[in-house]
Amino acid sequence: MADTFTTRVIDVRTGSHETVHDLTDACAEFLRGAAHGRDGLLNVFTPHATAGLAVIETGSGSDDDLLAALHDLLPADDRWRHRHGSPGHGRDHVLPALIPPHATLPVIGGRLELGTWQSVVLVDTNVDNPDRKVRLSFLG
Repeated sequence: MADTFTTRVIDVRTGSHETVHDLTDACAEFLRGAAHGRDGLLNVFTPHATAGLAVIETGSGSDDDLLAALHDLLPADDRWRHRHGSPGHGRDHVLPALIPPHATLPVIGGRLELGTWQSVVLVDTNVDNPDRKVRLSFLG
């Protein structure tokens, strides 16, 4: 199995603000050492109850649009039953139901097969937890 499966955990500092953190370069770097030109699948997973992973366009305002849409869908107010942490923190625990904590992506010839404007991002609205882990796993 060692020849076909490789995994690594990376640390991501998201800070004290809601963020859409681009992981695309970290994924590409991981694949350079793990895929060795092979076809396969990259699984990206974050082991947190208050963060998710998405494939979106970044850098053209889409990151801010996503966070604004999440504010509309999941307001940071006192409606949530889950009440520890910052005000509205219960919404952070609902986030992974809308933006799951995993993504599986095709790898062709050792490279991530994304569309022209697609990026792999960590979506983190939990301002109480500034340090995140992301597991990258290649199967091929």
